[in-house]
Amino acid sequence: MHVADAMTPRADVVTVELPGTRDDALEYLQERGFSSIPVVKRTESGETYRGLISRDDLIENPDEDQLALLMRDVPTTTADADLIDVARTMTAEGARRMPVVDGELEGILTVTDVVRAIARGDIDGETRVDSLATRDVNTTYRETPLPVAEREINYANVPYAVVLDAEGEMTGMLTEVDIIDVARVVEGEDDTGESLANEDDEWMWEGIKAVGNRYYPTRNVEIPREPVATFMSDDLVTVSGSKTAKEVAKLLLTNDIEQVPLTDGGALAGIVRDIDLLEGL
Repeated sequence: MHVADAMTPRADVVTVELPGTRDDALEYLQERGFSSIPVVKRTESGETYRGLISRDDLIENPDEDQLALLMRDVPTTTADADLIDVARTMTAEGARRMPVVDGELEGILTVTDVVRAIARGDIDGETRVDSLATRDVNTTYRETPLPVAEREINYANVPYAVVLDAEGEMTGMLTEVDIIDVARVVEGEDDTGESLANEDDEWMWEGIKAVGNRYYPTRNVEIPREPVATFMSDDLVTVSGSKTAKEVAKLLLTNDIEQVPLTDGGALAGIVRDIDLLEGL
């Protein structure tokens, strides 16, 4: 099976164009729930692929507005490449989206595209997920302020946190999509005479720079300070280790989710992410 048989074709790919701003990308990421979005530039000779911008890029660089400085280079592939070989590269690189490029952007292959091929039975999906699950699970407390939970997710380098209650029981799921949905960029002025944020800024990211006793414009990513429980999904779907990759692929697609907790006797035993299913290929 080739990449062309599974990829999202160019006509269905949402892109942002250079020159452009972070708000252009943020709008699409919020509306579509994407993890990243391709950047293209139109010239007299046609469209040229330039790179990708991810949710992390926007959150980690709140002071940068230009797409050209936010985008990153990622591995690309071609339409005639072997799907399983490319899926293995995606797993090795931790890449959720791989642009399909042959001079210009022909489409994009996403983890979801590969998961869909597994769910259809186009490629092997008979591996039990207890052998694919990650046993180290990122968690957070339901009363944690959302900006703190975002930092926990960032430092764990995963796109989710299983939410626990005061008894340590699973009560929901918080994802990067939930956070980007409510994040916004705020413009203002800061007094740069002091390089430290005050107590009121405990859960805020501030673009503080020591440039003397004067004011200068800043752009801050503002995330609501309400507890995680306000924003998490409490309709929690779980799976047992006896399920196959194909069965879990169908479950992820049906529920429009990227990961599902693995349980053993009702207790949290691991996490099965969509990209984990590619490990079984």
